[in-house]
Amino acid sequence: MAPLPVGIRFIVSFSRDQWYRAFIFMLTFLLYASFHLSRKPISIVKGELHKQCAGGDGPESPFGDPSSSTRHRPTHWLLNNETDCGWAPFDKNNYQQLLGALDYAFLCAYAIGMYLSGIIGERLPIRYYLTFGMLASGAFTALFGLGYFYNIHSLGFYVVTQIINGLVQTTGWPSVVTCLSNWFGKGRRGLIMGIWNSHTSVGNILGSLIAGYWVSTCWGLSFIVPGAIVAAMGIVCFLFLIEHPKDIKCSSTLPTHPRASENGINRFRLQKQATYSEKKGPLDPELQCLLLSDGKSPLHPSHIVVLPGDGNMAAISFTGALRIPGVVEFSLCLLFAKLVSYTFLFWLPLYITSVDHLDAKKAGELSTLFDVGGIFGGILAGVISDRLEKRASTCGLMLLLAAPTLYVFSSVSRMGLEATIAMLLLSGALVSGPYALITTAVSADLGTHKSLKGNSHALSTVTAIIDGTGSVGAALGPLLAGLISPSGWSNVFYMLMFADACALLFLIRLIHKELSCPGPAAGIQAPLKEH
Repeated sequence: MAPLPVGIRFIVSFSRDQWYRAFIFMLTFLLYASFHLSRKPISIVKGELHKQCAGGDGPESPFGDPSSSTRHRPTHWLLNNETDCGWAPFDKNNYQQLLGALDYAFLCAYAIGMYLSGIIGERLPIRYYLTFGMLASGAFTALFGLGYFYNIHSLGFYVVTQIINGLVQTTGWPSVVTCLSNWFGKGRRGLIMGIWNSHTSVGNILGSLIAGYWVSTCWGLSFIVPGAIVAAMGIVCFLFLIEHPKDIKCSSTLPTHPRASENGINRFRLQKQATYSEKKGPLDPELQCLLLSDGKSPLHPSHIVVLPGDGNMAAISFTGALRIPGVVEFSLCLLFAKLVSYTFLFWLPLYITSVDHLDAKKAGELSTLFDVGGIFGGILAGVISDRLEKRASTCGLMLLLAAPTLYVFSSVSRMGLEATIAMLLLSGALVSGPYALITTAVSADLGTHKSLKGNSHALSTVTAIIDGTGSVGAALGPLLAGLISPSGWSNVFYMLMFADACALLFLIRLIHKELSCPGPAAGIQAPLKEH
């Protein structure tokens, strides 16, 4: 009998469950990456919607030869903007406030809609709900770009388009997090979701490159093409998304192979948990810390949310989700962490244009380095939190390092392109790390908390509460940046540093409980030395 080819041996080495799990991982990754891909164009196009005046009575542009950026303008554009200051109504001196209003319209609608989205999503099939959101988001993203071709200069048109787009995009996050959590157990959740959450940065990078390709020649396509991609992915979602492993008779948890996949510490921990109490079963280490248990005595009843349920398990209420230990603290922390992240998302290209004197396309390409750093930051946060089993402490450490890094960024980015590149990578890692960890692994942990008594219907609501609260900060950040930036970019960075400090402040109690809790690592080192 001839030996099987290497490729076939590789395929059959994985089980049916593993292949389906990998498929869902990649599918949800691509689905939400397309959402972020459609959010990025507005930040790239800002430098084109308002330009330094190159003609008439305006000053000469400091960013290079104006003719190079106008030679491809359509005739109707030049007729309505004879001084080449940008696209009306963003060609006036108050352009920063107007552009900030566009960001605020989208993000405020997103924040408000997110609180409702999780509750609605738990009561509807995820596949249908997510498909509708992606098709609608693609349509309204493209509608913004049609303003270029139909010569629309009404601020109201662009604001209303942003508001509706913000509302329909709230269907995405609770849906994909719930679906992924259905397929993956709690083991190594930080690492798995840290890698998976890089879809945010991948989407931002692709959105920057796609929008940047047309921004200087036909910025309408910078919105239409991403909109078409989101809509196409919505069709893919409808055709292929499997909401739960039970729908296709797969296992919902990762197989445990202690010797092959766990280190010595985790092997001992699993054995110790199995013998902890035959009656009570294993006690989850994160449950110990968040519910203030010492691991030896029963959990205090005042900290447990007992939700009655039957075989069908009714969806959790909004107030019931808020009572889960840690939800409020992490939600408020994310409010300020997302404020910082989204300020970079929407204003970084314009900042680079102002400081490094680059055109809109080059600034958009350079801004992708922040997202490259974010990929590594999200994965690093997941690995560390899995290793230490201390989510709050991991977030706190990265927030503590992020504030001084932002100060250094604001100082050295004026020294040249090389300094800007280095600080973009470092800042991206430290800013995006806590944001990624809270919106993925922490949300999934709290949404499947032991205090819920197995009620999996809480996950979408908890995810929506945490991300919805964070989206309030996401709405405030770009708005404040638009209001503060006329007084100097340094003041914007001071605002961001203050927000990082506030995010850390809201985690102090949880960090204290985690550090005061012995935890699995501290409790098993001594027995391990006996071997």
